[in-house]
Amino acid sequence: MLFDRQNKHLPSAAEALPGRPEPEFTVPSRHTVLGNPLEGPYPDGLEIADFGLGCFWGAERKFWQAPGVWTTLAGYQGGHTVNPAYEEVCSGLTGHTEAVRVVFDPAVTSYGALLKLFWESHNPTQGFRQGNDVGTQYRSAIYTHSPEQQAGAEASRDAFQPILDQARYGAITTEILPAADLPFYPAEAHHQQYLDKNPSGYCGIGGTGATLSEPSETNWGRSCPTGIASAPPEG
Repeated sequence: MLFDRQNKHLPSAAEALPGRPEPEFTVPSRHTVLGNPLEGPYPDGLEIADFGLGCFWGAERKFWQAPGVWTTLAGYQGGHTVNPAYEEVCSGLTGHTEAVRVVFDPAVTSYGALLKLFWESHNPTQGFRQGNDVGTQYRSAIYTHSPEQQAGAEASRDAFQPILDQARYGAITTEILPAADLPFYPAEAHHQQYLDKNPSGYCGIGGTGATLSEPSETNWGRSCPTGIASAPPEG
């Protein structure tokens, strides 16, 4: 990715690039690995989860490999610019982070299982960076689609922090916010399933080695059911 774009300031809405009414590119119709449509509407009964954990190339692969995931989509979320382009996001002038939309089957997996994968797959204590990737677009984030997701994400964060403390890591910097206020904009076609198309391509995703407990009815997993998500992605 672009190591020299070391932006460390989130722009306000007034400072952000204006964007455009319509995206300048089209998104492929189907996932190259899972074979399912990338964009909604999705089949009834499936649910949506949105995560930012550094460069979306490696992050997306983490999730498409997980059981119960129906499709994944790389994109931009958490900022102000409408229909941003990759170079704009990397400039730090849109406010977005690189995100992955995960559409999953709750009959096979759970939001709690995805949260566990999220926390263990990156270092959530680094602020505006992830490993060698530095900039606001690499910050850790969870964008939730229901009050239950919000509660589950916050509870899992609170459960993981003491584990990171014991491993001598710092405070978690992950932002946890409602997705309804932060539209998801799909990324350009060549970013979708990038590491399937380029198996030896760059992947900056790496965890801390700390392990979160399995979600269950007696701990943070209890707050993790989500609502149906059959509508198209926002934006």
